[in-house]
Amino acid sequence: MAFDDKTRGRLQKLVTECRGLLTDEFRIQVQQTYGLDPHTGDVTPLERLPHLSAAERDIAEVLRQTLDHYLAADGAAESMARRVPVIDRIVREQAFTVLNRLAALLMMEARGVLLPAVGQGQQSKAFELYKFAAGSALGETGVAYRHFLFSLFDEFSQELPALFDRFAPQCRLFPREGALLQVLTALNHHEIQPLWAQDETIGWIYQYFNSKEERKAMRDASQAPRDSRELAVRNQFFTPRYVVEFLVDNTLGRLWFDATVGQTSLRERCQYLLVKPDEQPFNALRLRDPRTLKLLDPACGSMHFGLYAFDLFLTIYREAWDWEHTHGAGSLDVSTQPSAGLLPLCRTYADQQAYLRDVPRLVIEHNIYGVDIDPRAAQIASLALWLRAQRAWHDEGIKANARPEIERSHIIAATAPPAEKELREQFSAQLDSLDAELFTKTLQLLKGVPELGVLLQVERDLPSLVREVFGEHGSLFQDADAEQWRKAETRLRAALTDFAQAAKATYQGRLFAQDALQGLRLIDLCREEFDVVVMNPPFGAPAMITKDALSRTYPHGKNDLLAVFVERGINLLRVGGRLGAITSRTPFFLASFEQWRKNIVLGGSEAVAMADLGLGVMDDALVESAAYVLERDS
Repeated sequence: MAFDDKTRGRLQKLVTECRGLLTDEFRIQVQQTYGLDPHTGDVTPLERLPHLSAAERDIAEVLRQTLDHYLAADGAAESMARRVPVIDRIVREQAFTVLNRLAALLMMEARGVLLPAVGQGQQSKAFELYKFAAGSALGETGVAYRHFLFSLFDEFSQELPALFDRFAPQCRLFPREGALLQVLTALNHHEIQPLWAQDETIGWIYQYFNSKEERKAMRDASQAPRDSRELAVRNQFFTPRYVVEFLVDNTLGRLWFDATVGQTSLRERCQYLLVKPDEQPFNALRLRDPRTLKLLDPACGSMHFGLYAFDLFLTIYREAWDWEHTHGAGSLDVSTQPSAGLLPLCRTYADQQAYLRDVPRLVIEHNIYGVDIDPRAAQIASLALWLRAQRAWHDEGIKANARPEIERSHIIAATAPPAEKELREQFSAQLDSLDAELFTKTLQLLKGVPELGVLLQVERDLPSLVREVFGEHGSLFQDADAEQWRKAETRLRAALTDFAQAAKATYQGRLFAQDALQGLRLIDLCREEFDVVVMNPPFGAPAMITKDALSRTYPHGKNDLLAVFVERGINLLRVGGRLGAITSRTPFFLASFEQWRKNIVLGGSEAVAMADLGLGVMDDALVESAAYVLERDS
């Protein structure tokens, strides 16, 4: 089913209805049950809530610690007025997560991962089996169905913790039976059911959760975004499929075409690949081991680029096996990743069948990277890729219990570094003095991440930071800066994990550790070298609080975020790597962007493809757009 205007309209109506049901439900819960007033910001002391059960008291405490954690990250002074938008954020996140979870289970059903569990609600086959096994131990049907859904959430949290981890701050509330049944009725409408088999559905849910009216209100209130959420919401425009294919075909597809000297089925598979009928690539390269290829979307949203790139990677992996089988073990180049310890494919897998069964996992764990300043986008992007892998296995007839487990992905939410001084001091007291100093300075380095994401060039300042901490200690610290950082980071990761899991750890302490670990992951990503960067980046004015920093770091592109993202994307590429972007076309002819064109577009790369697309490409964005591909030169 194509996502035409009529289909999108049906889905938008569904999302709007479910958002209203869930946000109304959770506003009632946080106020009437848990003592957080969403209108005034008043927080009722727990001792004045005697009606709470033990489980509800735990949730009430978690909500308060989450509130304090978010306020600390905002750097806000404690006040009831300041609590109002943060309580609203908590309600919004809870509603979004519940909707995503239920939608994810429906999409799993369509991919053979799960027996009907949500698609038929409390009459579903999976729930009937669950009730039969549990007997009457779980009580009435509504209570039992809630336990059933929670058991599914726990099961899938192993591979999708960003969405299903029951201890995450976005996952603490759940609708009562009446509201849940209303949501299930909406999700199971006969006009919506065919959409759960489509990979793009979850991305459109993300797109429609923020209304056009909300975006308009933000723009009317301020010309430039005032914070990271406004920056994310105001620049939330879905990339049309043909643009995605044009950019990925001429970046990832073209790199593989050149490497194989044109002997690839991508030549026919990629309908927008710009190849002359008689063209043969000039400087053929040694064929890369596909596990070393890296693609980044630095403003990934719902991972629309990554979903299509996934399709191309399936072909690339299949052809790499054939190449190695023809040319022998060791014929695939792994020199770009010398520390990974990769064995030849034929020595890693018993046969081609075992190899191809593992390929969907390999694509997620090795090839596709994404960053977004909106944690909800990172949640959706991780889910979208995981579901794409499940569809690949489903299409090959591989049963759910025979599918490899996906242990990690490279989707990162660029969240604020933890700001609680007492927790930082408490954690640092468990480290040796040098690691404690490095940790404190690393958190300072990450300041600005919520508004900047990968635009914050943390890797640039990292060597001097490491030398500042360790460099003056003579013969004990003679390793290279990168190796010194790797060792120290390994120690910090282990210490943060222990800190979060300690018996005396508070929930706010867990959030502190999780945000710090997320920051370390972002630093690691910024130190990578990518073969492909593809994006539909934010455009227009940057967030107010980042304008000066961007002007200093990106003087040629400071007039518009899109120019900054293009410059950053080029910097993250290896020589010969390709960047594909859809942006406004104005920087290519306005006089104010002359230095950007001269020093960045022409000075650091070569323009190899461009499509002037005009108006009406990105939903309601009033911008004349262009899609183009740049190749980084030396």
